[in-house]
Amino acid sequence: AGLSGADLGVPKYAEGTITGDIGRDPRNRQAMAVVKKGGREAITHFEVLETFGEPGREGLASLVECRLETGRTHQIRVHFAHIGHPLLGDDLYGSGYRTKLDKLDREAPEAAAALRALGRQALHARLLAFAHPRTRKTLRFESEVPEDMERLIDALRDIA
Repeated sequence: AGLSGADLGVPKYAEGTITGDIGRDPRNRQAMAVVKKGGREAITHFEVLETFGEPGREGLASLVECRLETGRTHQIRVHFAHIGHPLLGDDLYGSGYRTKLDKLDREAPEAAAALRALGRQALHARLLAFAHPRTRKTLRFESEVPEDMERLIDALRDIA
């Protein structure tokens, strides 16, 4: 599966793998979390496709492509929040990163406005592929990035 998302900041590595068992968050039963006990194995491979921010300064956000080895509930959202880079627009897993969102408001007001207009997580399933459970034939579905997310990406690209 190929998924793209815009996250806050720039991950330490341009590509890598995030591992961490995912289970119910012991502090919030409505959410999932990386847990030490009782979770299910989760593996997310990622590549940073583009970073956004003023040249020579800390990046404000990144466009990231993910390939899932497992398919856990909220896996991408949980894994990226776990490494300190929640998805833009993720109120559930990104709520602890208010200062990063404030920085986006201050340094890139057009991008912040595009994010508010998006009204959801900046996450899109560009490509889904899996084996049919009976025939084992590979099924493949592709979808272009929606206009509202393209507007956000364009606004992030305009940061100078």
